[in-house]
Amino acid sequence: MSSNRIQGTLPSTITHLTELHVLDLSFNNIISQIPTDIDLLTKLEVLKLGKNNFYGIIPPSLGNISSLTNISFGTNILSGKIPNDLGRLKNLVELDLTINKLTGTVPPSLYNLSSLISFALAANDLWGEFPKDVGDRLPKLLVFNMCFNRFTGRIPGSLHNLTNIRVIKMADNLLLGTVPPGLGNLPFLEMYKIGFNKIVSSGYRGLEFLSALTNSTRLHLLAIDGNQLEGVIPEKIGNLSKVLSILYMGQNKIYGTIPASIGQLSSLRLLNLSFNSISGGIPSELGKLQELQELNLAGNQISGSIPKSFSSLRKLIRIDLSGNEISGKIPVSLKNLENLLSMDLSNNKLKGSIPKEILHLSTLSIALNLSKNFLSGSLSDEIGSLVSLTTMDFSDNHFSGKLPSSIKHCSSLENLFLARNKFSGSIPQILAQVRGLVNLDLSSNNFSGIIPIELGNLKALQFLNLSYNDLEGEIPSAGVFQNLSAVHLEGNKKLCFHFLCSSQDHRRKPSNILLDEDMTAKIGDFGLARMLIERSSGEVSISSTHVLRGSIGYIPPEYGWGGKLSIAGDVYSFGIVLLELFTGKSPTNDCFTVGINLTSWVKSAFPHKVEQVIDPQFLTCQDMNATSAHVKAKYPNLQFNCLSAILQVGLSCTADFPDERINVKEIVRKLEASKEILLKATKIYGPAEH
Repeated sequence: MSSNRIQGTLPSTITHLTELHVLDLSFNNIISQIPTDIDLLTKLEVLKLGKNNFYGIIPPSLGNISSLTNISFGTNILSGKIPNDLGRLKNLVELDLTINKLTGTVPPSLYNLSSLISFALAANDLWGEFPKDVGDRLPKLLVFNMCFNRFTGRIPGSLHNLTNIRVIKMADNLLLGTVPPGLGNLPFLEMYKIGFNKIVSSGYRGLEFLSALTNSTRLHLLAIDGNQLEGVIPEKIGNLSKVLSILYMGQNKIYGTIPASIGQLSSLRLLNLSFNSISGGIPSELGKLQELQELNLAGNQISGSIPKSFSSLRKLIRIDLSGNEISGKIPVSLKNLENLLSMDLSNNKLKGSIPKEILHLSTLSIALNLSKNFLSGSLSDEIGSLVSLTTMDFSDNHFSGKLPSSIKHCSSLENLFLARNKFSGSIPQILAQVRGLVNLDLSSNNFSGIIPIELGNLKALQFLNLSYNDLEGEIPSAGVFQNLSAVHLEGNKKLCFHFLCSSQDHRRKPSNILLDEDMTAKIGDFGLARMLIERSSGEVSISSTHVLRGSIGYIPPEYGWGGKLSIAGDVYSFGIVLLELFTGKSPTNDCFTVGINLTSWVKSAFPHKVEQVIDPQFLTCQDMNATSAHVKAKYPNLQFNCLSAILQVGLSCTADFPDERINVKEIVRKLEASKEILLKATKIYGPAEH
């Protein structure tokens, strides 16, 4: 009954089928435990329950079914320990418990099942060491799969004596030591996977064990990556199996050059030599690997240019040459990579412009990363051909000119990174037509003009960095701009928020703040507001040498020390105003004597005596007391907590030293959060009747 859509639990009556020899329910959606009386099926030979949602323990009673030859429980959520009772199944040929949640050590009795051909416990939470003589005790083994556990100790050398073995997989464990000798004894070996352990080798010839694998003419997967293997790649690597299709050697301590003989591995589909210390150039012989689909040489010390022979790699899907010292230009010949989904050439020394032909690789859909190079020139209109591309990263180069309007055709684009270049002109409104944009970084360029209000219509946009350009005018308020923690605008001296932009002269109030006439004058003490007002009235703006002006008590201490006008100074002034609004006391109130000021007075009441500094009108006003009974019952201190949070923001603004003060984005976030808590509670529990 395998490979259907069977759901629900396994009926307890299944154990009444006492004549069953085979029960195969694999590849369904069964959610059940394995019956504890499963041993009633006394004639059972094959029990396959894999690819379901079986949970609970493996019943020890399984060990009573002496006729069992095949147990296949892979890809479930079984837990607990592997029963020692399974060691009594002397006819067992296959034991597959992969991809479960089994814990503990492997029962020693299992290593006595000399009939086992396939022994697979991968992807559990098992630990302990493998017996040194496991190969002698399980002489018929063809498959030994123990990946993704926490096994320790060494690779058992006895496994290399099993001349008929097909699969040895022990990757992603905690194995130590060296690769034992004997790999030349395995003519039928198809997969050898020992990656991501702590296996070591040393010296120039530290990888010579690979040469022994030339006898394994059926080998199609070799993975030794993620270890501490040192040495050079032996020239004999080109003599490995002609059917070798996957070769993982990354994240080791391999040095020297890439042997030209590697071009003889004509069946290679994946070659990963990343994150080693490989030097020298890329051999042109790699162009002979016409079956290659993925090439990863990232994170080495490779120099020279990208071989033109790469134009022959027409089946290539992914290429990653990042983090090397590759120089020269991007070859036009890469236009022949007609199946390419991802290309990463970042963090190299490439120069020149992007060949227009590369931008016509319409198959590019995952990423085109050319960042951290020395590329220059403008972006051509051909960039609009990348209609399927998800991530484009051209940051940290010398690109210049305007963004082409054709970028609007990149309809699949989610991540656009153009930071730290020399782009100029205005930010094109047509970016708003790239509806799927999630991250947009145009920082550290020469963009000018206003921020297109249309960017606020990008519903998916979660991160926007426009900092360090020459933008001006009003900051939009819709979409991503409502979350100031997700927007970076620093370094644009001409930008302003709505209430500052609307100030046309000394007499006009900020349009989104309701203050009395006295408080309006105090807003004028904010440095940025003053500078904006003076510019709009034709006066010379304040400089660091301008005579210090402002109301006593509202200007920050550093201005008295000769410090320059700064945003941190504005934050201080805002904090004082905030404290005054909600305490009812100005910073020059007669109650403040030597050693005590508004800030220290409020601070002395935190956190347990805040009611002593809150303006009594807030605690007794009609609106504050009109909150519904539902809200008061659920949140008895709701208004008080909101007021307390606001005063805390004021204190964070008025720290003595500028670098200790909260930033503007955080001010807005905290004040909005306080408001939202109050409004949300009122919305949920009902408004007051008044």
